[in-house]
Amino acid sequence: MKKAKVTIQDIADALGISRNTASKALNGAESIPPETREKVINKAVELKYKQFSYLEAASSASENQGNIALLTSNLPNSSHFGSQLLSGLEKRISTEGYTLSIYFVRENDINSMTLPGNFEPGNVDGIICIEMFSKEYSGLITELGIPTIFIDCASDIIYPELKADLLLMENEHSVCSMTRKLMDQGLQSFGFVGDYNHCRSFNERWIGFNRALSTAGIPLNPESCIVGRDRDYLIEADWMDQQLDALGEWPSAFICANDFIAIRVMKSLKNRGIKVPEEVAVCGFDNSSESRIIEPHLTTVHIYSGHMGIVSAEMLLSRIKDPAKPYQVTHVATDVVFRESTPVPN
Repeated sequence: MKKAKVTIQDIADALGISRNTASKALNGAESIPPETREKVINKAVELKYKQFSYLEAASSASENQGNIALLTSNLPNSSHFGSQLLSGLEKRISTEGYTLSIYFVRENDINSMTLPGNFEPGNVDGIICIEMFSKEYSGLITELGIPTIFIDCASDIIYPELKADLLLMENEHSVCSMTRKLMDQGLQSFGFVGDYNHCRSFNERWIGFNRALSTAGIPLNPESCIVGRDRDYLIEADWMDQQLDALGEWPSAFICANDFIAIRVMKSLKNRGIKVPEEVAVCGFDNSSESRIIEPHLTTVHIYSGHMGIVSAEMLLSRIKDPAKPYQVTHVATDVVFRESTPVPN
């Protein structure tokens, strides 16, 4: 008899929470506390729910296999790029006899500069860090002397100080190209939305935005930008509305640090009766599933998530085999995807 597929309702029932809460947790909704999200993800792994099933298989492998630890403060969800990345990563390391274990780094771990309670460095052959954006905590991890790769990193890290390999999606050139093509469509003023100090990727997107302006001879107008701490926009539901109200000058287009921010901007604009893209164009980054649902569909940048998982695994496996080789900083190419939230180039 064929085993019934695990559903979100099964996860919710097992935890004694509503289906809506479980669904939001799996999709990375900002309203769900990190502790609840962690419980839901762990239960999804345990019950072998969809994309999490391979992690359960990895955790039940024999003790004779090597172990790769994934440290994360906020596991990227399926609507971002995380599930495809993790799938590619796990499949690649499993071919070399390694299993993958996930450890959640809580805010108090970062503040106290302590490792997760269940993390034992002596049982780990390599470390992959995702969504780890504290420079000081990154140093704590690399000081363990275990081969380590970061997928993105803190914005203020200077590469020679990292003492680990680093993998990023290509950020600067894609944002620069996207902005320049909007200029070619006749748009003349631009604002950036997103905390460029949040992480290296956001910082590189900010650099690409400024590069496009500089090349075109357009001065940066801080009055058209929203670059406050993104923690504020995550906590306060009306934060984006407040920021838009406070702008000194509205641009022809908002270039946003990711799709989630762009969608927040679009919803705030719609609430004001402002038409996208007729009055203000909006761009995102990540090519999330939401970017193809929101109306109008969002112009964005596509990330090859599965390939990034494979590349990160290969970089780490190579580091394990040769710990003394020079550290690598690698960018995986991205593609601009124009949709109806901006004028579409011919």
